Amino acid sequence: MNEHVTYEVQDSVAVLTIAHPPVNALSFSVRSGLLDAVERADSDPTVRSILIRAEGRTFPAGADVREFGKPRAKPILSTVVARIEACSKPVVAAVQGTALGGGFEIALGAHYRLADRKARFGLPEVGLGVLPGGGGTQRVPRLTGAGSALDLMLSGKLISAEKASDLGLVDALVDGDVAAAGFAFARDLAQNGAKPRPTCERREGFADAAAYTAAITARRAEVAKSPLDAPGKIVDCVEAAMLLPFEAGIAMERAAFDDCENSDGARALRHAFFAERRAAKVPELDGATLREVNTIGVVGAGTMGAGIAVACLDAGFPVTLVERDDEGLMRGVEKIDAIYERSLVKGRIDAATRDARMELLSGSTRMEDLGRVDLVIEAVFEETSVKVGVFAQLDQVMKPGAILATNTSYLDINALADTISRPEDVVGYHFFSPANIMKLLEIVVADKTDLNVVATGFALARKLRKVPVRAGVTDGFIGNRILAAYRLAADFMLEDGATPTQIDAAMRAYGFPVGPYQVLDIAGLDISWARRKRLAETRDPAHRYVTIGDTLCARGWFGQKAGRGYYLYEAGGRVGREDPEVLRIISEARAAKGITPRAFTAEEIQARCLGAMANEGARLLEEGVALRPSDIDVVLFFGYGFPRWRGGPMMAADLRGLLTVENELKSWVEEAPEFWTPAPLWDELIKNGRHFADMNED
Repeated sequence: MNEHVTYEVQDSVAVLTIAHPPVNALSFSVRSGLLDAVERADSDPTVRSILIRAEGRTFPAGADVREFGKPRAKPILSTVVARIEACSKPVVAAVQGTALGGGFEIALGAHYRLADRKARFGLPEVGLGVLPGGGGTQRVPRLTGAGSALDLMLSGKLISAEKASDLGLVDALVDGDVAAAGFAFARDLAQNGAKPRPTCERREGFADAAAYTAAITARRAEVAKSPLDAPGKIVDCVEAAMLLPFEAGIAMERAAFDDCENSDGARALRHAFFAERRAAKVPELDGATLREVNTIGVVGAGTMGAGIAVACLDAGFPVTLVERDDEGLMRGVEKIDAIYERSLVKGRIDAATRDARMELLSGSTRMEDLGRVDLVIEAVFEETSVKVGVFAQLDQVMKPGAILATNTSYLDINALADTISRPEDVVGYHFFSPANIMKLLEIVVADKTDLNVVATGFALARKLRKVPVRAGVTDGFIGNRILAAYRLAADFMLEDGATPTQIDAAMRAYGFPVGPYQVLDIAGLDISWARRKRLAETRDPAHRYVTIGDTLCARGWFGQKAGRGYYLYEAGGRVGREDPEVLRIISEARAAKGITPRAFTAEEIQARCLGAMANEGARLLEEGVALRPSDIDVVLFFGYGFPRWRGGPMMAADLRGLLTVENELKSWVEEAPEFWTPAPLWDELIKNGRHFADMNED
């Protein structure tokens, strides 16, 4: 019998057990084993009902994503589901854990569904740029109607077993052993001579045709502007469920799935899916021993420190927050309390949860109170001298083996680590603001960082529900190095004839939530100005330098917080409007350099910004700052708003074509050779017929 599906008959019930750890993914072996087992049970005269169950913690949690984008080995999922549904004997699915995607569709093919009360259901395929391909678009609306079916498929969100029961997707909820309950249910069906109840013949969801049609119309309007094909095709398929014969609807779903699967958007989303998981695999994990982290200290109670403290409190860690004086400490505690109050008002947490988390927080103005904690995260002002002073104090009070993590965006962690007696305990944790919400955590490995400290950081990131990415030491690490290149490409165009509004609009059209100058105004122009001033002494005077941002900062126009930056803001406003004075400053900067302004198309703006990002990414790979191209992509779409469906700058370059991008870079070299000259990695990949994606597997 199949290695992943076992067959057993008890009391006239054929028990088909799926065992393919860790999540019982519906690989070829599982599909073929399940199909063979169903056919065997259907032809076995001693069998009068069938139970489909799974070993381990979950019912099949979806397809094997590694098979996407490749020729699918038969039987495909829709064939297996159809065979289950066509069985001449009643079939029961006993669901525990998460029945996702194809796993949910397997359950829908069964005639009856029992679920553990803690189970969850979902059709998350839209997150991979595709749609349910095992009949989900046809069977779910037959049970629930169009509105609820589209909620499931367009959001990709999971629903509870109770919600699934309310929608008619589950027949009974079970407290305890759902497999035993499923067996008893199937045995009762056999003893009572029950007949099959194919989902394809159900019509409850079509009872209110007007509501069904209205839901289709509303959702079609909502998804009309989606950059992906899948949402629109999902709406079309759900509409077809009511309008077409079942088999025709299944054929339509299959064709739609095939169209979506090989689209650029779906390829990029699959890349993102694997990239996130690949980023957690770093060399320091091999042979590492995790250090114990039960208590955490945070030094600095500003915006970042407060957000980091909340992230740690949310994960259940007792946190000691340290500030230099009572006033600063009080402000920090108030920030934390305000964060929880907003979560309470929005219904994200209840009062008991808020109180429990605040109970874990203690404050102090004494560094000595950090002597008992296992990990200290330093989050003071981004200035080397300030951080060196804090490091010196912590070196005196931290216990042996405690980890010292610095939350810095740009500073040299090697230099910071060398100022204390135990540089092996120092690591960079680059959180992104707001730190309690943003998922990205760059774990910056200094030259002397102990491998156990690195491994502990990755384990901690999982507890904090962050996505960790390993980075080496360089100015700006991975994310801010790429961001600096992005902004510099934009600044060159600004100086050459574009406006902030045009550049921002082009990048929003590409898929970014906001453009680069909007981001500067939101973050504060003074932050990047401080970096430029810090690097001024080492800047090559022969390199092209754009002074427009410096001019704005010299006037105190730091963005939204000042009411003025690249845009002009009404009092307290968050939406800026074009500022004629800024346009005049830009015009004067052009005139000072003798630049005759020219027009830029949205496509050229996008190509230059993306080319700059990918070229800087190539340099990071050559320098060993980033382990692999996909890590760069993860940083960009979790930390900087790069559209996930574009896959990140390195994947976007692959999709565009490396030779095309390299030729574009070469065509701009005369404008700023030090910036636009392609990194040698481009030629190396192109001459060997490789892509950035190939480096992910090296």
